[in-house]
Amino acid sequence: QVQLVESGGGSVQAGGSLRLSCAASGYADSSYCMGWFRQAPGKEREGVATIDSVGTTNYADSVKGRFTISKDNADNILYLQMNSLKPEDTGMYYCAARFSNLCVAFAGMGVWGKGTLVTISS
Repeated sequence: QVQLVESGGGSVQAGGSLRLSCAASGYADSSYCMGWFRQAPGKEREGVATIDSVGTTNYADSVKGRFTISKDNADNILYLQMNSLKPEDTGMYYCAARFSNLCVAFAGMGVWGKGTLVTISS
C-alpha cells in the first residue's frame, strides 16, 4: 500500500522560505506523477506543483518563480522549496501521487498524504 508522509511545515514571516518533504513508501517504482496541493482556511484545495517521471514540472500561476518542486528518485522523496513566501501561501500542504508516469494538470491523484501546515505571517 502506497503511503505519503509530509514534513517541513511551520510558521515563518513573509519573505521567508520553507522546504517541504514528502516521503513515499509502499512501492518500488518511482515513475509516478507526483504533486503538491494546498488548502487555505475556508477555501477549496488547489494544485500547487506537479512533476512527472522524467522531471517535467508544472506550477500554479500564483507560485511560479517562487516555488520549486523536485524529487529524489533513489530515496522516493518529493520536495517543495518555497521562497518569497506570502501570507496568502498559508494553508495545509498535501503531497499526492498519480499512478501514471504522466501528469495531467493537477488531476487524477489517487493517493494523498495527511498534510503539513504552513503559516505565513505578515
